[in-house]
Amino acid sequence: MCGIFGFHARSRLPLAQTLDGATDRLAHRGPDGRGTLIMRSPDGEWQAGLGHRRLSILDIEGSPQPMHSHDGRYVIVYNGEVYNYIELRAELMERGHRFATQGDTEVVIEAWRAWGDDCLPRLNGMFAFLLWDSETGRLYAARDPFGKKPLFLASGDGFHAFASEIDSLRHFPDVDDRLDQDSLREFLSYRYVPGPATFFRGISKVPPGTFVVVDGANIRAERYFTTPFSRTSPTVESFDEAVKLFGEKLDEAVRLRLRSDAPFGAYLSGGLDSSMIVALMSRHMGKPVATYSVGFDVPGSSELPYARQVADTFGSRHSELVVNMDAFTSVWEEAVLRRGAPVSEPSDLPVLLLSRLASRTVKMVLTGEGADELLGGYPKHRAEPWVSMYQSLVPGGLHEALVGPGARALPYAARRLKILAGVAGIRDAQARMVAWFGGADGGQAEALYAGPPQSRDLDPLPFTTDGEISPLKRMLHFDQTSWLPDNLLERGDRMMMAGSIEGRMPFMDVGLAELVAQFPDAFLTGAPKGKRVLRSLAAQLLPRQILERKKVGFRVPVEQWFRTGMSDQLRDLLQSDSATVRNVCNAREIDRLMSEHLGGAHNHEKILWALANLEQFFRVFRPTLDAEQPQAAQRRVASAFR
Repeated sequence: MCGIFGFHARSRLPLAQTLDGATDRLAHRGPDGRGTLIMRSPDGEWQAGLGHRRLSILDIEGSPQPMHSHDGRYVIVYNGEVYNYIELRAELMERGHRFATQGDTEVVIEAWRAWGDDCLPRLNGMFAFLLWDSETGRLYAARDPFGKKPLFLASGDGFHAFASEIDSLRHFPDVDDRLDQDSLREFLSYRYVPGPATFFRGISKVPPGTFVVVDGANIRAERYFTTPFSRTSPTVESFDEAVKLFGEKLDEAVRLRLRSDAPFGAYLSGGLDSSMIVALMSRHMGKPVATYSVGFDVPGSSELPYARQVADTFGSRHSELVVNMDAFTSVWEEAVLRRGAPVSEPSDLPVLLLSRLASRTVKMVLTGEGADELLGGYPKHRAEPWVSMYQSLVPGGLHEALVGPGARALPYAARRLKILAGVAGIRDAQARMVAWFGGADGGQAEALYAGPPQSRDLDPLPFTTDGEISPLKRMLHFDQTSWLPDNLLERGDRMMMAGSIEGRMPFMDVGLAELVAQFPDAFLTGAPKGKRVLRSLAAQLLPRQILERKKVGFRVPVEQWFRTGMSDQLRDLLQSDSATVRNVCNAREIDRLMSEHLGGAHNHEKILWALANLEQFFRVFRPTLDAEQPQAAQRRVASAFR
């Protein structure tokens, strides 16, 4: 687990100092080691620079990077973990490959030497890497199937540069870091920027499941993976068989993720998903699991008692962190800096604080991230299949005249019902996908946005499938190609790595996803709380109280804090004369939202959190603001990923 930086540029550009500085801006991702290297293409026209910061998890004393292949042709910098590296090494040794280290980095580079980009589907893990081919002068880049490890790209006159984080990439000369107005508009709707765009015009996200080839001035990208939910029909007919297969596959995913030469543990919320991970870890470990939990000092906002109950059940070495409002706000700007964007979810900040606590004793943790998006665990997954029925019974005009206004008039506490009533009236399926978890609905986003008209189309992948699939599977496909990589998995990487902690996510195993895609919808949402197949498996391992308790989710009490101790900070961010957000958004609409929330008339915590983070982003990064639309040349990077 590390931070990587690299570039492919004209040889005339003096970039050695840039390589050193950009690499060291990733020191928090890799405090245990550092390496840089600059190479030349065979014709001397191009240079490639590779930089690496290391967090040592496997082969702690070996595997320095940048690393050369056994034959000297390839050089790699690599961020991530390939969990099946032992099996792949054995296969490669049978083919005659030799190894000088005991880690997975050398396995990745030798796998590329053996199979080229066909090696990517063989890598069971999370990764982003840059690989230089000294014979052809090409630079290759690749990112794991679900996008657990980040990789950003900037292109300009005579260069292409890559980095694990935007802050590092912005320090490369001539990167266009003006504010992207389209991304601002999309952020208001999504609460995050959907890939491959970022908030900066000249910087893009390399999409999950994609590899990139840089050859001279040319760049080409190709997807090697799409979510199985977009292309797989249900084939498992027996529920008991589904539970058996799922249990075996999840257990294997956990077992493989326990491969580590450094101490490790688990993040435990006390909910179903993380509790199952701890239960399965306990099967395979000969000593107690180190577990870490975070809660809040606001009554009703902490799940710590539930986490403690699970820890007691499995005899873990348990540590707790109670976060108050002051601790929460103390890391807000750092979280924005590490994310390279406004922080979409308040939970990012306590994850960062918990990672600092955990890093005192371990270097890696397993988490329950991704279970809801794999198994249909959110209320929206159970509601979406009924929307078409509702819309067939209630004409659009009637909804707009009666149901919509009635929902907006509901009291402050009826947040979920207001969302359901609002989303049920959206007849465009693409817009509805965004609205379920979005910050503002279409009308509110339009009311807030004060910039030029949209100038680019969204990436069609999250809304496109290979054939007709159910509404549930269509939503899970969207979650796995947009909501996860561009939001929740960004939290999992950026906030943990800000605390120098590696996070491993067994529910995000590709083989597990391939299996679950073969289950009928009823095996997923055919239970009152969803995730039916997981709940059946969990009944064999977890206390009954954990299975039966109401799903709370990891909710930070910003709703209350905004109305109490954070109100002055919120006013400064959104209503002061220095607030940039008032220049790019409709100030009158901001004031209305503030008045209604602070006065207790409506709960606008989602959109107010988004707006407050937008202002924090402006203050941390200070992007150049102008109303020009990006020129076609400036959008070439993003279009390479379409």
